[in-house]
Amino acid sequence: MDIENLIKDTFTAHEHDAPDSDQVLAATRQRLDRRRAVVSRPLAAAAGVVLLALAAVAVVALNRPAHDDQVATGAGPAAVTAPAKAAIAELAMPYSLGWLPPGKADYLAHRINVGGSAAGSDKPVYGGEYMLTVTSGRQVLLVDVQEMRTVPVEQAAFKSGPGRPVTIGGRAGVESSHSGGPGGYEVYLTHPGGGSLYVNVAAQPGSTASAQQLIDAGRRVAENVAFPGTTTVTPAFGLGKLPDGLRMCAFDVEQGGPGGSRTSYSVGTCSTVPPIQVRIGEAGQVRGTEGQPVQGHATRYVDENGYRTLWILKAVHDAPIAVAGPGAQAELYAIADHLVLPR
Repeated sequence: MDIENLIKDTFTAHEHDAPDSDQVLAATRQRLDRRRAVVSRPLAAAAGVVLLALAAVAVVALNRPAHDDQVATGAGPAAVTAPAKAAIAELAMPYSLGWLPPGKADYLAHRINVGGSAAGSDKPVYGGEYMLTVTSGRQVLLVDVQEMRTVPVEQAAFKSGPGRPVTIGGRAGVESSHSGGPGGYEVYLTHPGGGSLYVNVAAQPGSTASAQQLIDAGRRVAENVAFPGTTTVTPAFGLGKLPDGLRMCAFDVEQGGPGGSRTSYSVGTCSTVPPIQVRIGEAGQVRGTEGQPVQGHATRYVDENGYRTLWILKAVHDAPIAVAGPGAQAELYAIADHLVLPR
């Protein structure tokens, strides 16, 4: 069962090396409660490699059928077809979730690649994370599932208390549970590709859940993770052709909460920082002087001591897109000119 079906069912049915659960909970609440793009805690990355991190908000759509390349115009036998605008490409997650606690789920899918990727690859290959808020009546559970590819199970560290050996779904691991503590239920399971898979289920502050409920939910989530998985997410806008030497290094795609739907990409060499951020912003954040139009949209441009931001106005419905980073002005325009915007 894919996540899209799981989400439908729940609607109708009712860090780095040792993850800091306080940050996990805080990040989840911030992402779902605020209407602006924010900086997120990084996922674990290979030792000695610079970590890239970003957070933005966007719609998650899983395993959607491909868009048609053409659209019909007119009606009846005389109808003709005209080339359609390029479809927004879906983004692949490295694994799928097969079960979620019952309730209404708002969630974020995050994928990051930091160095070491195959030459010529245009997709992140390092790891992925799902952060979910599942609401059932007055109870709210926070679920975090992420790959910890550089953290072997033997190095598991917890916020909830000492760990104990466990086997879930045939995979060895270490778990810890303290329903009233900052970590709730946590487990590290052996990852088939090396390192570990980390699952955390906790009650949102102000909500309550018994230790056994958290244990049961966390173990079932962990047991039903599928590798490599078939989950794809649909961003609010896409990246088109990038300037030579640049590629997509990371993305965030999120749904739910008062912030609505947003998307963020990190673009660069994936081995050096800082990257160029391409994200949905808010109209109130826009500033700068008038720039050259991009795909029929007015723009604003600002240069702050070499850190440049190109704002594309009303690029995603009424929201602007910011293309920002240390790149040259021409490079920012080259990225903006090839973005795939919604119809």
